[in-house]
Amino acid sequence: MERPIVTFTKTTHRGTMVLIISFKYDHELKEYIKKFNGITWSSSLGCFHIPFSKEVTNTLFKYLRRKGYFIDYSALKPKKASYSTHYQVQKAALGSEIADEVKMDINSLKKWMAQKRYSMNTINTYESMLLVFFRFMYPKKSNDINEKDVIAFNADYILANGFSYTYQNQAINALKLFFRHLDAGHTLPHQIERPKKSKKLPEVLSIDEVKSILENTTNLKHKTLLSLLYSCGLRIGEALKLSIRDIDLNRRFMHVKSAKGAKDRYVPVPTQMIILLNRYMNSYKPGHYVFEGQKGGRYTDVSARQVLKRSIEKAGIKKNVTLHTLRHSHATHLLENGTDLRFIQELLGHSSPKTTMIYTHVSTTSLDKIKNPFDDFEL
Repeated sequence: MERPIVTFTKTTHRGTMVLIISFKYDHELKEYIKKFNGITWSSSLGCFHIPFSKEVTNTLFKYLRRKGYFIDYSALKPKKASYSTHYQVQKAALGSEIADEVKMDINSLKKWMAQKRYSMNTINTYESMLLVFFRFMYPKKSNDINEKDVIAFNADYILANGFSYTYQNQAINALKLFFRHLDAGHTLPHQIERPKKSKKLPEVLSIDEVKSILENTTNLKHKTLLSLLYSCGLRIGEALKLSIRDIDLNRRFMHVKSAKGAKDRYVPVPTQMIILLNRYMNSYKPGHYVFEGQKGGRYTDVSARQVLKRSIEKAGIKKNVTLHTLRHSHATHLLENGTDLRFIQELLGHSSPKTTMIYTHVSTTSLDKIKNPFDDFEL
């Protein structure tokens, strides 16, 4: 039996922002949701709700995914750039029904992706995108979809809701793979064009700002985690997957396994980071993962984001800083210190040098050497 779709929205209830959890009635799902700490039923709203926060939303999402429930959280996505002011598009309502045949096709794709060793994150993302698309297209089946349907979905759902380039590109990637898997002779994948990518530069911290963040992180485990992200340019997922055996403290290298794109790489660990890791290991004595939660198992990215947020506030930094900003800052500082781009590409695990080239646009080393004619003005 197919599990019902759970929809996340948010609203103000009795003066407090709350997360609304909606779904077509299902006794098993209702009883499972009731067990989640903090969930409340509201007779006036006619649904379950919980005080809204990103951390609670993320935890509840993972809680439901463990039982295989699909969550539509599109209403929570930030409206970074609404195109409705430029294009007169009619926002279309998203239904809750999906053709049974489509569900079978999506499950077939998931099994194929698992056999091809796609990451679970990618599989879940593609499943989410396809379920949203076919809810929009209901009652159409997979073989009924044509190019006009994709254009309508893009205009009346993605653009009308102001969803980002990344969201639109992920949807197109999912559709291309879905129809290639469904029928190798289907012409639709070749007709779907990706959106033009916006050329936004990453936020970068100065060395003094990185030092300030780390100085304001007093907990040894938290300091070690943030230091490792910066000193080795790791993605947060890579850092949290590290096991003790992945780090060779004597050779000063770490083995980053199954990183983005299912690629492994070796990353040198600086001497100061080795000293900090030794202090941390001797103090916390982790069992398997380098960073573990209080009850064992992997430390969560939600907790890591909370740690960084507190340190940024203490440091008084007003920039829009995320955990990935530490990786961007690491790469930029390497470039400013004269490290060759090819080595930076290898250290970061980039497949294409074009990805690494972005740091040439945020590095100040070359820009500082440009003589501005305004300096010769006498005012």
